[in-house]
Amino acid sequence: MTTASLFISANWRSSSWEFAPTIRNRPCANLREIIRAKSASAEWEEDGNTAHIILVEADRRQIYAAAPRCDTACPAMLDFVVYLLYRTGLAIIAAIPMRLLFAVGQFLGFCAWLVSGKYRRLAKRNVAIAFANEKTPGEIRRLVRRHFQRLGANLLCSVKLAAMPPEKILRRVKVDNIDAMDREFRAGVPVVLVLSHLGIWELFAQLMPKFVGYVRNASVYQKLGNRFIDAHVRRTRGQTGLELFDRQQGFQPVIDLLRSGGGVGVLSDQHAGDHGLWTPFFGRLASTSPLPALLAKRTRAALIAAGVYTIGPARWRLVFTERFDPPKAEGSVVELTAEINQIIERQIRVAPEDWFWVHNRWKTPQPNFLLAQYKRGAYVPPGVSPQDLKPFRILIRSSNWLGDSVMSVPAVRAIKAGRPDARVTIAAPENIAPIWKLVPEVDAIIPLSRSRLLSAVQLLRCEPSFDVAILFPNSLRAALESWLTAIPRRVGYHGHWRRWLLNQIVPVPRKPGPPEHHSVRFLRIARECGADTSDSDRMASDRQPTKIGLCPGAEYGPAKRWLPERFAEAAERIGAQSPVQWMLFGTARDASAGEQIAAALGNQSVNRIGQTTLDQLIEELHECRLLLTNDTGTMHLAALLGIRVVAIFGSTEPRLTGPLGNGHIILRHHVECSPCFLRECPIDFRCMKAVSVEEVTNAVLSILRNQSSEFQI
Repeated sequence: MTTASLFISANWRSSSWEFAPTIRNRPCANLREIIRAKSASAEWEEDGNTAHIILVEADRRQIYAAAPRCDTACPAMLDFVVYLLYRTGLAIIAAIPMRLLFAVGQFLGFCAWLVSGKYRRLAKRNVAIAFANEKTPGEIRRLVRRHFQRLGANLLCSVKLAAMPPEKILRRVKVDNIDAMDREFRAGVPVVLVLSHLGIWELFAQLMPKFVGYVRNASVYQKLGNRFIDAHVRRTRGQTGLELFDRQQGFQPVIDLLRSGGGVGVLSDQHAGDHGLWTPFFGRLASTSPLPALLAKRTRAALIAAGVYTIGPARWRLVFTERFDPPKAEGSVVELTAEINQIIERQIRVAPEDWFWVHNRWKTPQPNFLLAQYKRGAYVPPGVSPQDLKPFRILIRSSNWLGDSVMSVPAVRAIKAGRPDARVTIAAPENIAPIWKLVPEVDAIIPLSRSRLLSAVQLLRCEPSFDVAILFPNSLRAALESWLTAIPRRVGYHGHWRRWLLNQIVPVPRKPGPPEHHSVRFLRIARECGADTSDSDRMASDRQPTKIGLCPGAEYGPAKRWLPERFAEAAERIGAQSPVQWMLFGTARDASAGEQIAAALGNQSVNRIGQTTLDQLIEELHECRLLLTNDTGTMHLAALLGIRVVAIFGSTEPRLTGPLGNGHIILRHHVECSPCFLRECPIDFRCMKAVSVEEVTNAVLSILRNQSSEFQI
């Protein structure tokens, strides 16, 4: 009869702390790898009647570059010196009594907590994410300190335990519910054992051969760089009956083993990079390896979880759960992966000091922190709404101009749709902040003072900590605001003298091409963050107001303003077709033109130029059927509101700053000097004079006729 056994290896000196495969560059090193692989293959084939349980660590595969590795082809003498130091350390640790070693580890962990600011902050951030709504800041700080002490004690004790026989280890370890796994094996069902970095997870490697020592045990192993230390670790593992297999051989041996009735242990609580499934862990989306669920589904294996708890000084307990996957294979891979996260979370809550908090479990990916482009994407279990998730806080620094802000709305919508836990906060100059109330995807608005940088930073610091800042303006000030607020990820174009303030630069296409609309620049930022911009909204609306807006000014300068007398004449001709009420909009600088037009139209007009706040302008534009205008911020605002626009262009380029959406009409005569982008025309204003009253009248009437029969001739 085929027998089965279990081994779980998570050697912190090898697999757990090495995140990328070793690369050997010398031909002789490659030859040694081939010889070792063939030798391991021969050992594998010695006994074909015995099933095995292999540990496979859910490796952190990622698209972005891994941390640089040291070349393992070090001089032999240096390798041997390091090996001697390693063996000396092992001998010293082995000579210390276990309880004293545990106390020494606690002291060393406390020292590490004092001096290692980087890992202390990382652990504090992780604990705050997990328990922010359950523990006070003081409790979080104390938990982090106890974690460092517990981690130091367990790491030192794990070194001593590795050299102890199982009989002595069991004097300090209790084992609960191992029968749950034994029942599955006896029924001929393979097992995928779900593990986490909890307590001394290496106890599995030491004790499983004791429980099932009558069969072979194996582990997928990552070679160490130092060949002497590597050989020693292999010898030590071999003394317990453990066989090691090179991870570079892939997972096919693991699948074959499961299909033969064996089992596999998978460390499942690490950040899985770009290839993971984003599913809640302590209520916040985390990249999670689907490997345990994939193996279980592919081989019809049972899923069982196990954890190690520290129950006293140099005392531990191993606990195995019952099978938690549906026996009839009804659960999907994403459902099982989400369930695994929930089980590990419950294990951690039993003894939070025991978990490996100095691992960046909720790492923000670079560059795609928005999840729309990921292969596996995000999965929120049934019964959990996006509002129940702990938010991923995104600060978007809005443009300083009304028109640019409106043109960035499609990008904001794409960013919000990029992940279900996104909470979007807009920081905008106080004079244009009200327009963001029109965008339902915006969760909060922070009005900023234009004049005082530090007051803006103080406002941002009063908010809950942001995970990411996305900067639409290219200004140095916008970058300084996010940098001084200490937002960890700052995204934007390199801009003006601010590259050193950003840590995610959005590239600008180098190939020359036709001018692109400003909205495309904003959408490119969203796309570089991982958003799906293929269906970006271009706002359209079926609103049919009874009034017509007219905006004769342009804040940029007189070169963008069509002649006031022509505005008045066109309005009179349109009004002759049917009763019309013209609503004149603009700033105080447009008062002279407004008075001239209002005098010509008489009772047909209401002059609101220089009399409206932005909120009032929005409200009154809502009542208009269309807007006749120059190239202005009001033009973009009307387009955002779904109001059709007839826009007159001269010195500027509609391909760059034209209104977003469909159904608008742009009138422009391309003369030899346009677009000049000047504030004032230095010659004869020929580009604007070329636009006739008849053209404008016909353009407005064509839109009105499509909307209503009142203007049919």
